[in-house]
Amino acid sequence: MVEVVTERLVLRRWRTEDLEPLAAMDGDPEVMRFIGDGSVRTREQTAATLAFMEQGWEDRGFGLFAVELRETGELAGWAGLAIPAFLPEVLPAVEIGWRLGRRFWGRGIATEAARQALRFGFVEVGLDRIISICRVDHSASARVMTKLGMRQERETVVPGQGRSVRVMAITRGEFDAGHGG
Repeated sequence: MVEVVTERLVLRRWRTEDLEPLAAMDGDPEVMRFIGDGSVRTREQTAATLAFMEQGWEDRGFGLFAVELRETGELAGWAGLAIPAFLPEVLPAVEIGWRLGRRFWGRGIATEAARQALRFGFVEVGLDRIISICRVDHSASARVMTKLGMRQERETVVPGQGRSVRVMAITRGEFDAGHGG
């Protein structure tokens, strides 16, 4: 089983008991404000998403990690790699993304988890380039991308949503040169 341990976090595959805290996070309007159309998700929708995230691991050998606090074992959210099919113009590509429960914001957890997911993508998976996508008005995610050493490639609009997004990227060479660490 894939697991990455940092000073404060464990990035791991998904477990059945992750559904309830993940559903609570996906049901929080503040957490979901910048995701898709901004609507919250039901427990059933979250269960389907959880199954989809786990299937990504089976299909590709990479995916979205559950992010757990080492000290308490609490699920803080997720971070990892996915295919950004919602934005066809960037394909083929692998995207790094993250989402945390509100009470875990502002503690550097997203950056710590995403940095390890980037390392996993470059070192373990062998990717040459990883992108990240966020709404142009989502300054917190943009700050994480900048801390990871990512550079802006473009701004565009998500088809069918009409929402402007920023596409950032980093190459393995840039990451290895210290821009991601």
